[in-house]
Order: sequence, then C-alpha cells, then structure tokens
Amino acid sequence: MSKMSRRTWMRTAVAAPIGAAALSAGCGYALAGRGSFLPAYITTIGIPQFGNLTPYEIVERPFTESVRSEFIGRGRYTVLPQDTGVDAVLKGDIIGLSITPAAFNDQQQASRYTITVVARMEFRDLKANNVLWDNPSLVYREEYDSAQGTSALDPNAFFGQEADALRRVSSEFARSVVSSILEAF
Repeated sequence: MSKMSRRTWMRTAVAAPIGAAALSAGCGYALAGRGSFLPAYITTIGIPQFGNLTPYEIVERPFTESVRSEFIGRGRYTVLPQDTGVDAVLKGDIIGLSITPAAFNDQQQASRYTITVVARMEFRDLKANNVLWDNPSLVYREEYDSAQGTSALDPNAFFGQEADALRRVSSEFARSVVSSILEAF
C-alpha cells in the first residue's frame, strides 16, 4: 500500500465512526430520564393532593409536592394543583407506609431502616379520556441510615425525628413515578 492510500484509508477509518455518530444523533434516541412518550398536546398536568389511606397524618403532602416538583423539573410541563382545566391529571393515594429496622448498632438500637410506601396511582389523558399509565399497587422501598439510632417504628415519630428521611423517600418516590409515566415503563 502506498503512503497516499494508507493516509486515505486512515482518514476513512477515523471519519466513518464520526459520521455514523453524527447521523445517529437525529434518530430518536434520548438520554435516560429525559424522554417522553406522552402526546405532544399534553402541556398542562394537574396533580391534586394525593389521598392518604394510612393512619398517619399529613404523609401525603410531601409525596404530592415531590411529584409536582419532579414534573416541573423536567421543564416541559405546567403543573397545577387541580384536576380541571388541564390536559392530563395524575391522581394518587398513599395506601400504606411502614418502617422496619434493617440494621442495629452495638446498643441494639436500630441504626438503619427500610421505609416502604404503597401507593395507588393513575395518570389520565383528559383530552382523549384514557388512562396512559397506572399502578394500583406501586411499592417503593428505600433504606435510610438513622443518625440517632432511634427505635421508633411509628412513622409519625420517626419522620418527626428524621425529617430528611421523609424528604429523601418522597423525592425518590417522585422520580420513580414520573420516570415511569414519561418513559412508558
């Protein structure tokens, strides 16, 4: 092979993958967590306060607020706290909440907990009047390290002492729900 043909071959070997990458950029791929399979006309989403079917007071509030914030953070949607005058609506009920010790310290106090949230969720396209996504028994689990080694198994007492746990659990729950809706899983 002559020097010129080697040089041409090297240029082709380098340029071909770059060209293929440039062409594939417009083929519909999106970064995980940023795609959306919702109809284009859905721009306003109503997310009324979730119901609370647990015996624990106000647990639905941080979950509702976190889901609203997660949709807003995706940048494409206007989120309103009602179920009228919107293109789609997400309704939910928190139907179960439990906290169980997962690890103990040397004094036999719980140092790590598993928080389990059970929810009923439905996302409805109001223009087409059909359900786009639902999960009648969504189970979300998160482990949380307790800095104080408390032994409270009552969520009201636990979340009173560990406000960060409730924020983190509701935020991760919201990320999971919104990703499921937008990415059609």
